[in-house]
Amino acid sequence: MANVAMANAGSWARSGRHAAVRRRAPGGTAPAAIGIGLLGALFFSSSFIANRLMAVDGGAWEWSASLRFLLSLPVFFTIVAMRRGGLLPVMRALRAQPGRWTLWSTVGFGLFYAPLCMAATTAPGWMVAASWQVTIICGMFLAPFLYARGDHRRRIPMKGVVLSGLILGGVFLAQLGGEGHLSWTVAGGVLAVLIAAVAYPVGNRRTMELAGDDLDTFQRLLAMSIASLPFWLALGLAGGLRAGLPSSGQLTGTTVVAICSGVIATSLFFAATQRVRDNPLQLAAVEATQAGEVVFVALLEPVILSAHPPGPAAWTGILAITAGVALYAFAARPTTKNPAPAPDQPH
Repeated sequence: MANVAMANAGSWARSGRHAAVRRRAPGGTAPAAIGIGLLGALFFSSSFIANRLMAVDGGAWEWSASLRFLLSLPVFFTIVAMRRGGLLPVMRALRAQPGRWTLWSTVGFGLFYAPLCMAATTAPGWMVAASWQVTIICGMFLAPFLYARGDHRRRIPMKGVVLSGLILGGVFLAQLGGEGHLSWTVAGGVLAVLIAAVAYPVGNRRTMELAGDDLDTFQRLLAMSIASLPFWLALGLAGGLRAGLPSSGQLTGTTVVAICSGVIATSLFFAATQRVRDNPLQLAAVEATQAGEVVFVALLEPVILSAHPPGPAAWTGILAITAGVALYAFAARPTTKNPAPAPDQPH
């Protein structure tokens, strides 16, 4: 009994510490969240390179998209099953609101990643990554439509608007330094990326609301993977009917993407946004770390794929993107003027 009491006491203490961290998150974890977001961007850059490689080798984009999530699902299942809390909260959340989980998980995962894989068939990975940065302002400008009236998260921070403008200016410069013209094929790829750029922040923010404090990052990712499963099965079937079964090379490539991007990168990014979800500017700053993908892909793709590197104008744009992310990190730092005491501390 004494051991049980001590274990319960330890559990309550740990819960109290976790709750305190959550309450202090809006003011104290922005730099850490931005660092986590940048690390996630490094791992996520593998998607752009691997998808381009598989597209050049003739792999069906439907398989590149669906296999990433089909292969990452058992990984998330195993991780959640072995962690404290386990699978029960995930199943409870899905049973409580199955329709909303299916809708927003399909938006956040399906309508995000399938268009990116389609776009990889039309342009180099670094150009797709540069176009993808439109997502940085999508999440911020869609906030008034995602949250209820009176919710402070509906606010569009002006600092975020200015810095996102700098980043997008870099994106346009990067595009000018690429192909130099816009064919119908490339235009179709750009449209696909724009769909993904809207879907990702919408799905992420909506599922954060559904999960609340009941699910941690891995549990939310598992819930989204399960809820979006019908979409991936249908897309895989479409790929099989169009192009046949995936090759061994495509299976290897999607396995690498599933681990590096699907599990590691997505977990890092979702954990970073979860830390600052109640602060509009800090949330925008974390979402802006995705711009780091352009730098990573531009550096790695020519080495790995022997592709043409970005030109001077493109590198100017990439530097502008990097500067925008750095300034976001500075602007999102918590102020130290008249700090309010933490609600769980005596005062």
